[in-house]
Amino acid sequence: MDHLSRIGIFVEVVRQESFAGAARELGITTSAVSKQIQNLEAGLKTKLLNRTTRRVSLTEEGAVFFERASHALEDIKEATNQVNELKATPRGPLRISAPMSFGARHLTRPIAEFARLYPDVRLDVQFDDRVIDISEEGFDLTLRIGALKDSSMISRKLADCPIYICASPEYLERHGEPRTAEELSRHNVLAYTRNRGAHEWRHKDATGVESVVGLTSTFKCDSADLMIEAARQGLGIVISPIFFVQDALADGTLKPIMTTYQTWPERNLYAIFPPNRFLSTRLRLFVDYIGAYCAKAFP
Repeated sequence: MDHLSRIGIFVEVVRQESFAGAARELGITTSAVSKQIQNLEAGLKTKLLNRTTRRVSLTEEGAVFFERASHALEDIKEATNQVNELKATPRGPLRISAPMSFGARHLTRPIAEFARLYPDVRLDVQFDDRVIDISEEGFDLTLRIGALKDSSMISRKLADCPIYICASPEYLERHGEPRTAEELSRHNVLAYTRNRGAHEWRHKDATGVESVVGLTSTFKCDSADLMIEAARQGLGIVISPIFFVQDALADGTLKPIMTTYQTWPERNLYAIFPPNRFLSTRLRLFVDYIGAYCAKAFP
């Protein structure tokens, strides 16, 4: 039994003025109560209780210890109750970062719903396509689409994120449909300038062979929405996560091509947490809520 538990037994003995009374309240044997009081006194190297056949009373040292210890136990009980209340009704700040286009398209509703359900959580949400340093910038959570590279981060996968190569029917009619990676390299492939690497495409072919091909572009931008609209207008081919092109594929303004290839490494939607950060109830609830939304929206 730990030191704190022994203190709790001591306080109950004093309140009941007997070992037997404390044993009944605590649901343990009288001998167990006596043993733990002896262990507590041995640890403190002082006598806390005077024992008689009829009752127990405090020594001078015991009276000092009881006054401070009983208050401390009440504080611990109150703190425990507050924590349990926070679990039931989470409150406090929560700072979230998510990609601009993905957030605007898919997260406005679930985030607003979460804020309505938990009004005591103070949300600070930033939609930004730049790469966030989650630890340095003080975010509790960032949502990212991609392949995880930083193993120091804690992550949870929220949804698969297949990558589609798409073009408008108009573009394909004018320029032809590429069938191989080499043919793709000779087409105008719209470039996303937030990507730090070269304008290239890493992929696996139908046999599982990995390769990379350089791409050319006459249209560059830092907005996924603008890239999709440019592709719809026939300006070039776009390589994009399904989250951004699903509407265009559904209405036929974009057509998937080169479907026997797979962009590699695979991309997913992740919730990323700072390393060595306690995950508060409000943070876990938020991630669970967004995760449940993604499971329905992107089965």
